[in-house]
Amino acid sequence: MPVQNNVVQYGVYFSLAVSALWLLAAFLFTRLGIGRDTGHAPLQRIAGAIKHGAEVLRKRQPKALALLMGLLVPILAPTFASAQPEHVGGGGEANLVLPDLSTVNFFGMNGHALLMIGLLFCVGGLLFGLAIYVQLKNLPVHRTMLEISELIYETCKTYLVTQGKFIVLLWAFIAVIIALYFGYLAPVPGKSIAVTLPVILLFSLVGIAGSYGVAWFGIRVNTFANSRTAFAGLRGKPYPLFAIPLKAGMSIGMLLISVELLIMLFILLFIPRDYAGPCFIGFAIGESLGAAALRIAGGIFTKIADIGADLMKIVFKIKEDDARNPGVIADCTGDNAGDSVGPSADGFETYGVTGVALITFILLAVKSQETQAQLLVWIFVMRVAMLVSSAGAYFLNGAIAHAKYANSEEMDFESPLTSLVWITSITSILLTYIVSYLMIPTLGDGTLWWKLASIISCGTLAGAVIPELVKVFTSTKSSHVKEVVKSAQEGGASLGILSGFVAGNMSAYWLGLTMVALMGTGYYFSTGSSMAEQMLAPAVFAFGLVAFGFLGMGPVTIAVDSYGPVTDNAQSVYELSLIENVRGIEAELKKDYKFDVRFERAKHLLEANDGAGNTFKATAKPVLIGTAVVGATTMTFSIIMALTGGLTHDVENLSLLHAPFMLGLICGGAIIYWFTGASTQAVTTGAYRAVEFIKANINLESTEKASVSDSKKVVEICTKYAQKGMFNIFLAVFFATLGFAFIEPFLFVGYLFSLAIFGLYQAIFMANAGGAWDNAKKVVEVDMHQKGTPLHDATVIGDTVGDPFKDTSSVAMNPIIKFATLFGLLAVELAVTLARDNPMLTHVLAVVFFLVSVLFVHRSFYGMRIDSQASR
Repeated sequence: MPVQNNVVQYGVYFSLAVSALWLLAAFLFTRLGIGRDTGHAPLQRIAGAIKHGAEVLRKRQPKALALLMGLLVPILAPTFASAQPEHVGGGGEANLVLPDLSTVNFFGMNGHALLMIGLLFCVGGLLFGLAIYVQLKNLPVHRTMLEISELIYETCKTYLVTQGKFIVLLWAFIAVIIALYFGYLAPVPGKSIAVTLPVILLFSLVGIAGSYGVAWFGIRVNTFANSRTAFAGLRGKPYPLFAIPLKAGMSIGMLLISVELLIMLFILLFIPRDYAGPCFIGFAIGESLGAAALRIAGGIFTKIADIGADLMKIVFKIKEDDARNPGVIADCTGDNAGDSVGPSADGFETYGVTGVALITFILLAVKSQETQAQLLVWIFVMRVAMLVSSAGAYFLNGAIAHAKYANSEEMDFESPLTSLVWITSITSILLTYIVSYLMIPTLGDGTLWWKLASIISCGTLAGAVIPELVKVFTSTKSSHVKEVVKSAQEGGASLGILSGFVAGNMSAYWLGLTMVALMGTGYYFSTGSSMAEQMLAPAVFAFGLVAFGFLGMGPVTIAVDSYGPVTDNAQSVYELSLIENVRGIEAELKKDYKFDVRFERAKHLLEANDGAGNTFKATAKPVLIGTAVVGATTMTFSIIMALTGGLTHDVENLSLLHAPFMLGLICGGAIIYWFTGASTQAVTTGAYRAVEFIKANINLESTEKASVSDSKKVVEICTKYAQKGMFNIFLAVFFATLGFAFIEPFLFVGYLFSLAIFGLYQAIFMANAGGAWDNAKKVVEVDMHQKGTPLHDATVIGDTVGDPFKDTSSVAMNPIIKFATLFGLLAVELAVTLARDNPMLTHVLAVVFFLVSVLFVHRSFYGMRIDSQASR
C-alpha cells in the first residue's frame, strides 16, 4: 500500500510537470519567430513573410489545447498511476532485449566486429554525398542564376526553420503519451525510470533531427543543382541537364541512407542490449513524426504556390515562370518544400521504420537467441551491401550514359534513368543471394539462405517493376497521357480530367495486383517447415522482408525522385534570371565560359527534362507507399503479439466474426477519405487566397520582375495555410489513434490494417492520375508547341486538379500510416494497461479522445472554408 501511495504521489508530481510543459509549449509557440537575418534586404523581407505566415497559429487553438491538456493531465495522471499493473512485463516493445551479437561468427569474425566494419561503409556513403555536394557547389553558374537559386534557398531555409519550431510543439503531444506510458503506467521492468524515459524521449528527438537534417541537406543540394542545371542548358547539349540533377539526387540518397544506417548501427553496437529497445522505438516514433509533419505541410505549401502561379498562365496568357508573376518565387520554394523536403524526410523515415519493424519481429517471434543474432547481423550487412550496390550501379550507369550521350544533340532523358533503376535492381538481387549464401548457409535446415534471399528479391524486383508500370500511366510517351491530351483537344478540361481519372484507377488495379503477386511469392517461400521451425508467423516476416527489398534500392529511389524538383526549379531559375535581357550576355559567356549560348535550345531542353522529372517523381511514390503498407503489416504484428500473449490467446478476435475487428476495418477507410479531403481543402483555400492576391497585384506593363513585397505576400499565404492545415490534420490523426485504441484493442488492429489498405489504393490512384495530368500539359508545351492555346489552357486546368492529388494527399498517406502504426504501439498498450483496473475510465477516455479528433476533423473543413477565411 505505501508503494501504491508513492506511485500516486509521483503521478501527481509528474502530471504537474506535464501541465507546465504544455503551458511552456503554448508560450513558446506564441513567440515563434525567425532567427538570424540573412544579410540581404529582399531575403529578409521574404523571410519575414514566412514568419508572418505562422502568426495565424498564435490564435486560439494551440493555447486552448495546451490549457486543456494542462487541466486534464493532473486529473487523469493519478488515475493512470494507480492503474499501474503489479505484474512484470510492462514496457512493451521497449522491453525487448537484443541478443549478444558477438556470439555468432561470420567470415572469421563475430557479428559485432563485422557490423563495426559496416560503420566504415556508412562513413563512406556520407563522404560520397558530401563530395558531390562540393562538386555541385563548384560547378559554373552565371551570377543572375546564382542570385535566384540563393533567393530560393534562403526562402526555403526560413520556411524550414519555422517548420522545425512547429514540429517541436507537435513533439510535445507525443512526449506526454510516452512519459505517461513508460514513466508510470508500464515502465520497463528492472530499469530505472530516470534512465529509460529520458532515453526514449532523447531518441525520439534524434529521429526528428534525422528526418529534419536530411530534408535540410536535400534543399541545399537541390538549390545548388537547379541554377547549375539551368546554366548548363545554355550550351544546348542535353547530357549535362541529365547528369547534374541525377548527381544531386544520388548525393541526397547516399547521405540519407548512410545517416539512417549509422544511427541504427550505433544503437545496435554501442547502446546496452537491454536499452536498445527503448532507443529503437523512440527513434522510429520521432522520425515518423518529423516526416509526417514535413510531408503534410510541404505538400500543402507547394501546391498552393503551384496552382496560384499556374492559373496566371490562363488568366493573363503569360509564360511559365514569368518573372512578373509574384507567385513564382513561392512556387520555387514549394518545389523544394514539397518535392525535396517531404520525400527526403519520408525516405529517411521509411527506411528506419521498416528496419525497426523487422528488428521487433525478430525479437518477438524468433525462438533462439542465436538465430536472432544471426538474422540481425545478416539484415544489417544486407543493408550495407545494398548501399554499395546502389553506388556501383550509379557509376556503371553513368559511364554508359556518358559514352552514349555526352556529345549527342538529342537525348531521351528517361532512358538512362530507367537503366539506372534496372541495373541497381539486378545488382542488388545478385548481391542478396551472394551475401546470404556466404553468411547464413547453414541457418535452419540449410535452405533458409536462398528462401530469405528470394523473399527480399521480390521486394527489390518491385523497386524496378513498379516504376515501369507507373510510366505506363504517367510518362510523356504513355498512351494514357496521350489519351488525356486527345480528350482535352475535343472536350476541353472536362474530358481531359476524366481521362486522368481513368489512368489513376487503372494504375491502382495493375500496381495493386503486382504488389499482391510479389508479396504472394514472398509468402510462398515462407511456407513449409524450414521457417516455421525458426519463428512464429513466418508469413509476416516474409512481408517485412519484401518491404526491406523495396528499400534495397533506397539511394537510387531517392535519387530519381529528387531529380524532379531540380529539373522543375531549373526551368524557373532560367526564366526568373532574365539572363536573355542582360546587355552583352553572349559576349560575356563566350569570354568567361568559352561557349556560344543557345537560348531557345536551352529552354526546349529544360522543358523536356522537366517531363522526365515529372515521370520519375511519380515512380517513387508507389514504392514508398507500398513499403509503408507492407512495413505497417509487420509492425502491427507487434501489437497482435502483445494482445494475444504471443499468439496463445484471443487469436479468434482477429476475425470478421469479432464485431469490433470488423468495425475497425471500416473506420480506417473513413480516416483515409477524410484525410484526402482535409489536405485538399487546405490547398484549395490557400490557392484561392493566392490567386486572389496575385490577380489583384500582378503588374505586366511597367516592370520586368514582381516586387519582393508581392512575392513575400504569396509566400506568407502559402505558409499560413500549410501550417494551419497540418495542425488540424496532425491532431485529428493523433487523437483518432488514441480514440480507436481505447475503444477496443482488436478494433484498433482492424483500423490499422484498413488504414494501410485504403491508403495504398487511394495514394496510387491519386499519384498516377496527377502524374498523367501533369505530363499531358508537358506534351502540349514541348511536343506540340501549343502554349497559350485553348488546348494548353485545358491541360493546365487538369494539372492544377492533379497538383494536390499527386503532391499533397497521396504522398502524405505514407507517413500518416506509419505514424498511426508506431504511435499505436504505445496507444493500444496504454489502453489495455489502463483497462485492466479501470475499464470505465478507458471507455470515457475513448469517447473524449474521439470527440477531440472529430473537433479537428470539423475544423479541417469548417475552419478552412474559403468563406470563413477573411482576406488579409
